[in-house]
Amino acid sequence: MNIRKIQNNDRTWVNEFIRNHWGSEKIIVHNEIYVPAELEGFIAEDNERKIGLITYHIIKNSCEIVTLNSTIEHRGFGRELVKSVIEETKLKGCELIWVVTTNDNIRAIEFYQKLGFQLIMVYPDAVNYSRKLKNEIPLTAENGIAIRDELEFVLQLSP
Repeated sequence: MNIRKIQNNDRTWVNEFIRNHWGSEKIIVHNEIYVPAELEGFIAEDNERKIGLITYHIIKNSCEIVTLNSTIEHRGFGRELVKSVIEETKLKGCELIWVVTTNDNIRAIEFYQKLGFQLIMVYPDAVNYSRKLKNEIPLTAENGIAIRDELEFVLQLSP
């Protein structure tokens, strides 16, 4: 397993990876549009094959994880990608990391809580507003749960 920073020559791959996993090259969180290929982040590789991606951005003394995906699950790639962001953002003076997911994403809810993130806010019906900016967002997830609400998780970083 190798985790490395996104380089400029990775940007085309990031765009394609995001499009394949998110249905579009743009991500909507709290009615803000993000283009992950333009953000900082890390790539996970397994035998030199790119299999995971995390993107984030820093606002003052906090960091928002915008995307996290791994094509190989239950081998720790996602956890290592998050740890890389934690280490990097601590060096940049961040005091907390936050991430938003949707109510249907049971695996993400479990994943972030296992890493120590705390659910601090639920934004009812927030996804309905996001659909106005990105109509590719489906009404229901593959697990049959209606995609409606945004859930915000925070991890306080120790100095």
